[in-house]
Amino acid sequence: MTVLNKKIDFAVVVSVTNANPNGDPLNGNRPRQNYDGHGEISDVALKRKIRNRLQDAGESIFVQSNDRNNDGFKSLKDRADSDEALKKMLKSKTASEEEFAQIACEKWIDVRSFGQVFAFKGSTLSVGVRGPVSIHTATTISPIDIVSTQITKSVNSVTGDKRSSDTMGMKHRINHGLFLFKGSINTQLAEKTGFTFDDAEKVKQALVTLFENDSSSARPDGSMEVNTVYWWEHSSKLGQYSSAKVHRSLSIEANANDPKSFDDYTIALNNLNGLEPEIITGQ
Repeated sequence: MTVLNKKIDFAVVVSVTNANPNGDPLNGNRPRQNYDGHGEISDVALKRKIRNRLQDAGESIFVQSNDRNNDGFKSLKDRADSDEALKKMLKSKTASEEEFAQIACEKWIDVRSFGQVFAFKGSTLSVGVRGPVSIHTATTISPIDIVSTQITKSVNSVTGDKRSSDTMGMKHRINHGLFLFKGSINTQLAEKTGFTFDDAEKVKQALVTLFENDSSSARPDGSMEVNTVYWWEHSSKLGQYSSAKVHRSLSIEANANDPKSFDDYTIALNNLNGLEPEIITGQ
């Protein structure tokens, strides 16, 4: 497989309806919001969803969430130790960091995509891998309104003589929000991790189907939707344009003071000479 030798930029438009796209645990799990009132989905949450989609496609993932663990390992250290070569190097004082990184990148697609820090208690080797795929925080085009609903639980958790008193709680959502996030794939880092054109295609497909198999009480099926993926593949390693200029070529504006659906926005794409994006509608 050919290592990626052409710079790639991308942008993804996501619509959210009656859902909590990314709760903030330090703020009562309310939807994340910046100081300007715009909604946010963290880059960490987006990478988690990409990992999940790659895992669903049968790829080997190093950073697996507990509820999606499919190899039985209970920690990242256990997963790294499952490879005998890596296990020996973690205990060696003379092991090569470059060799360790090469083996890890070959074994796990998320390591060669996003990078990873391998630093475990009791190990003499510490390795940092920089990945070629970088992703920005997703932000809404317009400010969001957060709706908070009080909920109750009126059943006994354990058997008792009397019914337990109602337990109160809160559930939060946004009625509507159109999010945009951007990203890039760096060819110099791709060469170091062995990230290929095939890997880039897998990441693209993960973006198109980002919210499949991702439903929860906070994000019911159909409440999170990828509307469009814009994928710019340059003709060289450094690219014809900077990532900032490519990302600025896509502009989105709301047509109403209180937009309620994807149709309430106007999307414009400025032409960049010699660089045409692949435009993929979400599934």
